[in-house]
Amino acid sequence: MIKKLINRLLGKSAPVNKHPFGKREEIGPTDHGINPKLVDERALSVVRILKQAGFEAYIVGGAVRDLMLGLAPKDFDVATNATPEQVKGLFRRAFIIGRRFRIVHVVYGRGREHEVIEVSTFRAYLDNVAAEQVAGNEKTSKSELAGMKHAVDSTGRVLRDNVWGPQEEDAVRRDFTINAMYYDPETQIVVDYHHGIKDSKNRVIRMIGDPAARYREDPVRIIRAIRFAAKLNGLGFKLEPKTATPLVKSRALLLEVPQSRLFDEMLKLLQTGHARASIEQLKILGMAQGIYPLLDVVVERAESPFVNAALQDTDRRVGEGKPVAPSFLLACVLWADVRDGWATRIKDGQHSHPALQDAIEDVFNARIGDVSGRGKLAGDMREIWLLQPRFEKRVGSAPFGLVEQPRFRAAFDFMRLRAENAELDMVLSDWWEAFSMADDNLRNDMVDEVKLEQQQQRAKSVRAPRVHKVPLKTEPSRDAVAPGHAPEPAAQPAETAEGHVKHRRRRRSKMKRADGDAPAPDSQE
Repeated sequence: MIKKLINRLLGKSAPVNKHPFGKREEIGPTDHGINPKLVDERALSVVRILKQAGFEAYIVGGAVRDLMLGLAPKDFDVATNATPEQVKGLFRRAFIIGRRFRIVHVVYGRGREHEVIEVSTFRAYLDNVAAEQVAGNEKTSKSELAGMKHAVDSTGRVLRDNVWGPQEEDAVRRDFTINAMYYDPETQIVVDYHHGIKDSKNRVIRMIGDPAARYREDPVRIIRAIRFAAKLNGLGFKLEPKTATPLVKSRALLLEVPQSRLFDEMLKLLQTGHARASIEQLKILGMAQGIYPLLDVVVERAESPFVNAALQDTDRRVGEGKPVAPSFLLACVLWADVRDGWATRIKDGQHSHPALQDAIEDVFNARIGDVSGRGKLAGDMREIWLLQPRFEKRVGSAPFGLVEQPRFRAAFDFMRLRAENAELDMVLSDWWEAFSMADDNLRNDMVDEVKLEQQQQRAKSVRAPRVHKVPLKTEPSRDAVAPGHAPEPAAQPAETAEGHVKHRRRRRSKMKRADGDAPAPDSQE
């Protein structure tokens, strides 16, 4: 303290303390216990090719943590000292992606069976002082980044990530100790700078460095902390108190994060197989509101039977290794808004189909905005909703056309979820499930059976008034009269038996012609 006072009197600036990058530790297979058979062959191939080209390369991040826990990772990331351009030049199918954080996707396989190994370059650690000296060594076509002198702003938020550095600096830039370990699958050595192995064994989620400062560097780490707490809670992991305490106070920092990035992080919370657990963690940590408006809606409606069933179904599918689409889950979350808006418009006299379209548009404007670009996600949600009334049409050519729709399966799953939650009759769900799996002959029989049932029901509804009540001459016709049109003259009663027969034939013929596609329901309740 006296030394600081003397330096201040003499006009000497205090020496800048170097950030503690941590001490490098190399742990062998006997201590870390990783089973090399759990390593994906494609990740192993990427590491091998990079090392053969003279570069350092390691499996990094959550994959190392999962391997240490005896789990088979779903995704493998690789870190190297090769630049993105150098990595791309070593692989036939490799693509540089990203702007703020440039990485390389090395692709194996094609179609739905393809696998992506994400390769990132070691990043340098830069505090505010060091940022002043950075001219930049990344290549980018974005002028706003190319001309930027600072890697972080005055609050400590990281603005530029494409500055390459050594592995020890790359490690300190990672968020949690359990995600900052590097595994060489060839030598089976784990490189650890921040006691990640110790924290893994103790089931602790701990931020590297000062948590409040790290949240300022990148506020999205707030959401990542919640996501990892939810994901690893089942394995006994807990957030370290010092890591958890600043979360609520740091929440306001998320206002500075682009909406598109928050939207992506929200989807990660809900689509990594721990949606229900994530919502519980948000409540436990006092973060149930204020992270992102649409996430607030999800948390608010999570206990409703329909949304709860959708969240559980999403977790189940991820656990079974099945694909999940954000459009389906969000369509479930926002369905109440669409359904209520649709019903209100119909009540006001609007036709069913345009009423549904207008209700959908209002929900997009109010709940999602332009964050998704109104692209594929919005298009898929719109199709799921617009196909719902068509499930009521089970005669004529309508059922055959519906099962050919590209989004039929998602729309059917949505309809089935509605039926399971008493919004529709389960008979309808069972019929469509059988129809979707039947051959053409059986489908024709099923359609004919529905048509016959509808004819019988209509015949009963037509005959019932004639049995119990004889219409008077002065009564208006039972036929519907379109607004703005004069009613047709009332039919004179026939005086002969033949006249009665002809009258009934005309009614039946009229009924027969009306047996095409059944009209769309006025509401989906």
